[in-house]
Amino acid sequence: MNAAPQRKLPAALTETLCTALTLLVFSVVSAALLAGAYRITRIDIERSEQQEKIRLLSQVLPSQGFDNDPIRDAHTLAVDALLGLKRPSQAFVATRNGQAVAVVLEAAAPDGYAGEIRLLVGIDASGRLIGVRVTSHKETPGLGDYIEAGKSAWIRQFAGRSLDTPDAEGWQVRKDGGRFDYVAGATITPRAVVKAVHKTLRYFAAHRQTLLRPPHAPKGAPP
Repeated sequence: MNAAPQRKLPAALTETLCTALTLLVFSVVSAALLAGAYRITRIDIERSEQQEKIRLLSQVLPSQGFDNDPIRDAHTLAVDALLGLKRPSQAFVATRNGQAVAVVLEAAAPDGYAGEIRLLVGIDASGRLIGVRVTSHKETPGLGDYIEAGKSAWIRQFAGRSLDTPDAEGWQVRKDGGRFDYVAGATITPRAVVKAVHKTLRYFAAHRQTLLRPPHAPKGAPP
């Protein structure tokens, strides 16, 4: 029996298949290169963000009032609406002679003008603010970015405040009848930060005993 004759693909179809195969190989290689570049740059970005967090953390802790490493002794907090974050955060506890003297909380203002504003909020054992620093934001350069400590003194007005100083009505910008300054034309940004800091103080008040428990202390031990 004679073998059936083999049919050749039309030249146009062959060219189309070759082109499609070339594009497929190019796409796979490009995707692999992009994934590799993303992994490399992500590590650098995360390292840079961590270094910046460490620098800012030192600005919202007691200057000479602790003898531990708050970063090493940090513990994880569950998601809570008062902190404004969508994922678990960290609490950095500062201790002296085994007793907690302050804690720095990660928090966020989700309603900034251009999106989320990430914060570090330092609070001493009495509930008084040591300081607040912005760790990341997307506010308008030259207008809303005055919330950064390196560009304005605005963020420093939180130092020394507490949940009751001022009272609840005072925890607003002056335009709304509160006690906090703002820059004309950029009211949304400071409103968001003031509200977020106030909510963080409320969180501290509700969880004070847990937050001020020294690292490695047994559950139920007094702060």
